[in-house]
Amino acid sequence: MKLIVTDAAIHCFTKEWGFREGDHVRVFVRYAGGGEDPYALGIMSGKPIDVGIRTEAGKLTFFMEEADLWFLENRDLTLDAKGEDIFFQLSGNK
Repeated sequence: MKLIVTDAAIHCFTKEWGFREGDHVRVFVRYAGGGEDPYALGIMSGKPIDVGIRTEAGKLTFFMEEADLWFLENRDLTLDAKGEDIFFQLSGNK
């Protein structure tokens, strides 16, 4: 289980979203509504409390709290971007 951040995502976070060197970027699970997939991933700035997974890229620290790791189901999570939009991709076996 890894957290991977592409160069395009780093560019988006720094140029489009205003994150700066040394900032922490939290990836979290949120309720998105009913239906087939009621949960989704979100992004916010915040200091880690109980880190479950983390990586440093582009002088930013990306992390997920231990309580949110269930969503990954032991898969890798890649953060990518197109323009100012961030995309999440889960890969690997469930």
